[in-house]
Amino acid sequence: MPTVADYREQLNMLLPPGQAFPRDAGTTLDNLLYGMAIELARVDARGEVLPLEANPASSNELLSDWERVAGLPDKCSGALEETLQGRKNALLAKLSSTGGQSRAYFIELARVLGYDVTIEEFRPFRAGHSPAGGVLTNGPWMFTWRLHAPRTSIISFRAGISGAGERLRTWGNDTLECKINQLKPAHTFALFAYGD
Repeated sequence: MPTVADYREQLNMLLPPGQAFPRDAGTTLDNLLYGMAIELARVDARGEVLPLEANPASSNELLSDWERVAGLPDKCSGALEETLQGRKNALLAKLSSTGGQSRAYFIELARVLGYDVTIEEFRPFRAGHSPAGGVLTNGPWMFTWRLHAPRTSIISFRAGISGAGERLRTWGNDTLECKINQLKPAHTFALFAYGD
């Protein structure tokens, strides 16, 4: 990346030859070129940040614009979305969720949001297929599934990822329940089990 001195030297080289344009240090023209070189170096440095801001996973300055485009915060935004990490997780989940009905889809959705979960599906008891002593589930249980999550999900402050002034720890599971209920198939029932 060119420095202020590099830009100053380039601007000096662009001057036409002759006594009308003195190249001595401390002259008014030299001070003007120095001011221009500072601004050119600043703009060049800002240009290097732009590719990072174009990616929502690494965006900081344009995060609020990304959230506006994605429709965030939404009704599922909870305590974890008050942190920079939580906001990025919610944004990435919103942008990457293409929809699905599989167990793997909902586990991945929860992982992107910052939760480590497992899913248990219920099946009706069928003679010859279900084990002896198996749970008797009929009727609406066919469309019920249970999501197992830790008692409390925690986002810890991390240097370089978290923002200045954020809490050292933020916790909660409110976002998980809302987001799963928002995206689950309409004919199913989701139960939530926390802890062991």
